[in-house]
Amino acid sequence: MAEIKQIDSPNAPGAVGAYSQAIGMDSFIFTSGSLPIDPETKVMPEDIREQATRVLSNLKAILESAGSGMDKVVKATIFLADINDFAAVNEVYSGFFKKPYPARSCYAVAALPLGAKVEIEVVAVKK
Repeated sequence: MAEIKQIDSPNAPGAVGAYSQAIGMDSFIFTSGSLPIDPETKVMPEDIREQATRVLSNLKAILESAGSGMDKVVKATIFLADINDFAAVNEVYSGFFKKPYPARSCYAVAALPLGAKVEIEVVAVKK
């Protein structure tokens, strides 16, 4: 049976509930949804581009602490509080990934925790 390993990075916001930043199993890493909270200041920027950058930077830190990286992401799911922010988030997102881009889904949701405008989760493989 596969071993399930909890993954935590001090360079990303800690879990505030009954969940892990990420879970590793076999060669896969599954992150929880990441919010745009700065791990040091605990502040969330207002601008959607800054929020997207912070979320993706948090995910990068989590993946790196698990022995992976953004270049190993195979699936991403994006949650937006406002679908009109899609183009801005996509612009930032494309700066974190190279071809072949991960498979991706994007959903507009009624609301996100703490009033965030964007939340992203990913599945990656280990290097």
